[in-house]
Amino acid sequence: MSKAATDQLEGPLVEPVDRADGFGGGALERRSISEQVANRILSMIKSGNLKPGDRLPTEQQMTIAFGISRPPLREALKALTLMGVLSSRQGGRYTITDLSPSRLVAPFNSVLAVADYDVHEQFETRVVVDLELVRLCCARASAEQRQRIHKLAVDGRDFELDPVAFRLLDIEYHQAINVGANNALLAALAQVLYDLGLDVRRTASEVPGVIDKSVRQHVEIADAILRGDAPAAVAAYRTHLEHVRDTTIMAIAKRSQGPKHG
Repeated sequence: MSKAATDQLEGPLVEPVDRADGFGGGALERRSISEQVANRILSMIKSGNLKPGDRLPTEQQMTIAFGISRPPLREALKALTLMGVLSSRQGGRYTITDLSPSRLVAPFNSVLAVADYDVHEQFETRVVVDLELVRLCCARASAEQRQRIHKLAVDGRDFELDPVAFRLLDIEYHQAINVGANNALLAALAQVLYDLGLDVRRTASEVPGVIDKSVRQHVEIADAILRGDAPAAVAAYRTHLEHVRDTTIMAIAKRSQGPKHG
């Protein structure tokens, strides 16, 4: 670790004392300190003082540098490890990871996997992420990438009666748009959001007419991407997301009813 990075660790983070008015207390104060430590380390990474592969000082050295005890330091290091920013071998010192998009998104994926599935939250988030990817794709995709997106969209017409085959094609289609956007982190986030609730969308894809409508929407999006018409592509993609959201809600309702007994 460089001297500049070590210097930036200095400047004690003073732990507040417990308050008599009932607000605050040990656990909350400790969390505040751990957040400050985590933010200090993240700032060092952003500034370039810490780079992938760098090893952090020992816990003892860091408690001296920050002027804090080990529990809040360990909370901060654990949080950064869960985020994928740090890695640690058993008994060893913490190391800055490669910070690749897939590594940074991994903890996000885990959180979503165990959280209660909320279709409305998912699609609100997809609107933010996916529409920006479509816009970027219109601006950045190569001619070959645009042609592949369009071919995947048109090929979907041959899979309208085969839900399993269409789902495979659907993944390739959306990933092709994400790749064309040339933003690896946004693409990784989009994949996490796409995977969320897939089991429910399998049910939706088997409803007559759902795939046919998706294919027509795919082609409309692809046509706009081929022309480089970002506003048209974004508008068509938004309509497609609304279709996916509505059919997902329909599938959830269908499942909640359970099988009908005659």
